[in-house]
Amino acid sequence: MKISRPLAVKIGAVVVALYVATSAALYWVMCQPPEFFGRVMKHVPMVAMIVLPFEPLWLNARGGHLKVGDPAPDFSLETYDKKSRVQLSSLRGQKPVVLVFGSYT
Repeated sequence: MKISRPLAVKIGAVVVALYVATSAALYWVMCQPPEFFGRVMKHVPMVAMIVLPFEPLWLNARGGHLKVGDPAPDFSLETYDKKSRVQLSSLRGQKPVVLVFGSYT
């Protein structure tokens, strides 16, 4: 079966429009608070991470405005044992702080 050129152009335009709309929706989700982002992303199939421009969108949405030498913004985290919270500002000027995300083994 041969597809006519006008039909192929229409199909291509629909595919491009869906790609752009899906990428825009993903970018919007990335700009939302982490709790919302997580709730949405748990439903996104892994193949979407390969097909869509996930990394450039992520770097743009979550890049922030800090430059080298800027002080880190204050934040509060629960301790590993979940018995207390630690706030960055309470440690500032006392000792170095190292944040490890992911596995450290």
